[in-house]
Amino acid sequence: MSEDGGAGATGAAVLDPELAGRLKRNADGLLCAVVVDHGTSDVLMVAWMNDEALAHTLATRQATYFSRSRQQLWVKGATSGHTQHVREVRLDCDADTVLLRVDQTGPACHTGTRTCFDSDVLLPDG
Repeated sequence: MSEDGGAGATGAAVLDPELAGRLKRNADGLLCAVVVDHGTSDVLMVAWMNDEALAHTLATRQATYFSRSRQQLWVKGATSGHTQHVREVRLDCDADTVLLRVDQTGPACHTGTRTCFDSDVLLPDG
C-alpha cells in the first residue's frame, strides 16, 4: 500500500545500465523526484525513486515511487485514482534529481490538496 493508498508496482522493471551508471543516489540508494504539472509547471510534490521505480516509470509512464516509510514501490494513484501520467522525465545536471512532468488526475497531495505546497507560504510573492 502506498502513501496515497496506491498499490506497489507489479513486475520488475530494469533500469538501462548506462543510465544507472550515471545516477548519483543518496546513501539509501534513492534519487529525489520533483514532480510538476505538465500544463502549468506548478510543483505538485517531491518524492523518492530507487532504480526500479525509475525504470517502471520510464517503461509505463505511470509515476512510480519508493516509499521510505514502507520500504516498497508504489504507483501514484493506483487505488486512490489520483494518478500521474508521465509526459516527460529529465535528469538534472548533477544526475542526482529527476524532474517528472505529469498530467495529474485529482489532488497530488495525500492530504487532498492540489499540491503538497498549498498550505504554508513562508515568503509570499512580492
